[in-house]
Amino acid sequence: MTTPETPGEDADGAVLFDIDGTLMDTVYLHTIAWWEALRQQGAQVPMARIHRSIGMGSDHLLDALLGTERDHDGDEALSAAHDTLYAQFWSRLTPLPGAHDLLRACAVRGWRVVLASSAKEKEAEVMIGALDAGDAIAAVTTSSDVSSSKPAPDLVQQALEKAGVPAERAVFVGDATWDGEAARKAGVRCLGVLTGGWTREELRETGMAAVYDSPADLLAHLDDSLLAAPPGWA
Repeated sequence: MTTPETPGEDADGAVLFDIDGTLMDTVYLHTIAWWEALRQQGAQVPMARIHRSIGMGSDHLLDALLGTERDHDGDEALSAAHDTLYAQFWSRLTPLPGAHDLLRACAVRGWRVVLASSAKEKEAEVMIGALDAGDAIAAVTTSSDVSSSKPAPDLVQQALEKAGVPAERAVFVGDATWDGEAARKAGVRCLGVLTGGWTREELRETGMAAVYDSPADLLAHLDDSLLAAPPGWA
């Protein structure tokens, strides 16, 4: 297989990675931070319900947990409280096994690697630093780049724009049903990993082409996956 001199340079295809729960072991940290932020505001929401909403942006997450008819005046304070609580974990954020090597392997194979996260810009910077694969990453999208977060397709579409490839030449990798829904709406093929706490059946029902146990499992099966080589590569 021919590879470019610089990973991702002149790539014919792009692989778009969600970060939380897909590359970073952060889903349950977000669950705890939202639980405490909601508790501080007098809202008692079971952690199981919160976990099932992680992966959405805060706009959709609060709608799912508190209802769309609520008083939205407190949303900004809730989001800020979550951010403050979650920031306490920043120095301990840990990539999932295989995440670092998976990004590099995709780039070396000729994929343009784009991180597509619902996280805010500073939070994304912290996670990218922890991943330690900056030279493999061609571009990053965050919540500040879009007007509506997952499961809306906006984030995936913005990632495609930054990658400079059409939807049919891209693959999205995520850990939640929201990722599968967003990818499907954007017309992008999707792969899943189980590290976000969703079941294989739930992820497949959103249209994901295949589901792997973890980033390390996807890396081990890369040659037999949609990421074996970008479109047009021999």
